[in-house]
Amino acid sequence: MKKLLLVLLSAVLVQIGEAQVDRSSFPAPGPAPEIKLGDVASFALPNGLKVFVVENRKLPRIALSLVVDRDPVLQGDKAGLLDLYGDMMMGGTTTRTKDQLDEEVDFIGASLSATSTSLFASALTKNRDKIVELMVDVLYNPEFPESELEKLKKQAISGLAASKDDPNAISARLTSALNFGKDHPYGETNSEATINHIDLEDIKTYYQTYFKPNISYLAIVGDISPAEAEELVKKHFSGWEGSQVPKHTYPKPSVPEANRVALVDRSSAVQTVVNITYPLEMSLSHPDFFMTRLLNYALGGGSSSRLFMNLREDKGYTYGAYSSIGSDRLVTSFSARASVKQTATDSAIHEMIYEIRNLAENGVTEEELQAAKANLGGSFGRSLESPSTIASFAINTERYCLPADFYATYLQKLNSVTVDQVNEGGKKYLKPENLHITAVGNAREIEEKLKVFGEVTRYTNMGDVEVKIELGDASLDASGVLAAYLEAIGGASAAEGIHTVKMEMYTEIQGMPITMFTVQDTQNEVMTQRVVMAGNEVSKTVLKDGKATVSAMGQSQSLPDEQFEYLKMSMWAIPELFYETMGYTIVLDGVKEVDGEPAYRLVITNPTGAELVNYYSVSTGLKVRSEDSLSGETTYKDYKSYEGVLLPVAISVQSPSIPMPLEFEVKDLQVNQALSDSDVN
Repeated sequence: MKKLLLVLLSAVLVQIGEAQVDRSSFPAPGPAPEIKLGDVASFALPNGLKVFVVENRKLPRIALSLVVDRDPVLQGDKAGLLDLYGDMMMGGTTTRTKDQLDEEVDFIGASLSATSTSLFASALTKNRDKIVELMVDVLYNPEFPESELEKLKKQAISGLAASKDDPNAISARLTSALNFGKDHPYGETNSEATINHIDLEDIKTYYQTYFKPNISYLAIVGDISPAEAEELVKKHFSGWEGSQVPKHTYPKPSVPEANRVALVDRSSAVQTVVNITYPLEMSLSHPDFFMTRLLNYALGGGSSSRLFMNLREDKGYTYGAYSSIGSDRLVTSFSARASVKQTATDSAIHEMIYEIRNLAENGVTEEELQAAKANLGGSFGRSLESPSTIASFAINTERYCLPADFYATYLQKLNSVTVDQVNEGGKKYLKPENLHITAVGNAREIEEKLKVFGEVTRYTNMGDVEVKIELGDASLDASGVLAAYLEAIGGASAAEGIHTVKMEMYTEIQGMPITMFTVQDTQNEVMTQRVVMAGNEVSKTVLKDGKATVSAMGQSQSLPDEQFEYLKMSMWAIPELFYETMGYTIVLDGVKEVDGEPAYRLVITNPTGAELVNYYSVSTGLKVRSEDSLSGETTYKDYKSYEGVLLPVAISVQSPSIPMPLEFEVKDLQVNQALSDSDVN
């Protein structure tokens, strides 16, 4: 009886409990805790250097981060100097060459690096004194060798050449120029001219002007006590002399009065890089900082946010779509970006603007807000696992005049933001009628469709307004350009006399030699191309008997007819002789600047609809560039005469599958020589 009574009582209690608990929704989250960041010791030297110490004995290591807190610097005709400065500082000291410095760092298993606003060093605790000695030697006695500067300038120019053809780099330059202007530190652009304009005195002047203790912060993290750190710092950094550092102010950027479309033409592009952007003010110390983090996450901060779910999951326009609201005490920007299918460019932009407008007008839901809080709170929590994060928090608190408990109460501030506050922020910070809508893609395919969003302006790949160059001769057509090209290389008759070409071209990728062997037989309509890396054949392409075969990694396959026709557009040594007989459509599409000189732009379309774009110099008539979506860009930099016909012997290839241009040099070129069976098979 007693047992039965207990069972009945239990059943009643369960029913009562179920009646009182609503299991149709998740329980409300508890209050966010105050984060215990641990102790951060701090002190300052008489020279003004502010030091923060985070003791962490978990590993026998120590890390030192020195931050120089200067205003942004407008580099002007020396743009690129700040990118070179860190490597120049590590180029050796008055007591150690670069090689000696690198060897000493490597010998103790440490790391030492520099940028234009920082020095960083880390090592095992037992090598603490040595790494600090090396760090201070770099800080006090940089040699800035001339030979290192010349090497770095060449590397920078090479990197710039690659970025000129990188759609994402082009988009970044364009959006920065539009948001801030090229007379602003955040909008100016490096060029070959500005990099070449940098000299050793510029590097030394920057060091002497800005690397001062009175605007610097030093964070020390790891296996060291505050007392030991103070002794170490006083011993090594007290001799660093301070002085007044110049301050800089810049005009405040403004949003466009109406939506504007900026287009950079990339004829070889199969996707369009879209970035919708405008400048705004937001910083860590701004009262709306936490609200804008949540607002942005709802719009495009992650893979469950609106832009991603719309453009990828629903429409399938892209692999990912994201947004950001920056944070900077000077000025920052809003950005919504994606790389989208070329055919869906206008549709994707429409959806992106729709999501921006919808969030501004209708706000977020409570569920979206809670998801944003959970994600951002989790990211913040994970960042606390690194002791260096605690040190950076201490420096940020000092640099940006934040409340002492800014980071300790970070989660509380984040979780205190309400739906109403986020929705008010959407109305304030999202500007669907004041957008820079930028697109980097094939202008022939997308320009007309972009006009629905606003006035379209063409820009160059360096972020400058494209100057429209008139043809000059209104009677000139595509046939006239091709005739001028054939005349420039030696005449049509001489060109028709070139029947076979055997060519060996050479380049390197990160020190690995690459040789390309090409054979072209015009009369028999045969082309073969072999690529050899480090002595091993990695691929072979054969166009013969109306078919294309590609062999690689021991496998061979025949390409579809459509791909054969595509490759056939570039299979001849002088394809201009055959465009008309092969049934190609050729259109003169104006004049465009190519590497600083005007060139006629010819669009060649084969019977299957595939396009090839060639550029011919207005002044010389020579072909200077070709573009197509399969091969990318080929730039012809030098010509040499063979049997009275000029053929290119220095060629730069920017392939969609390779992040940097390949600079090929023709090592051997034979014209009208007898071909063997191995040459054409």
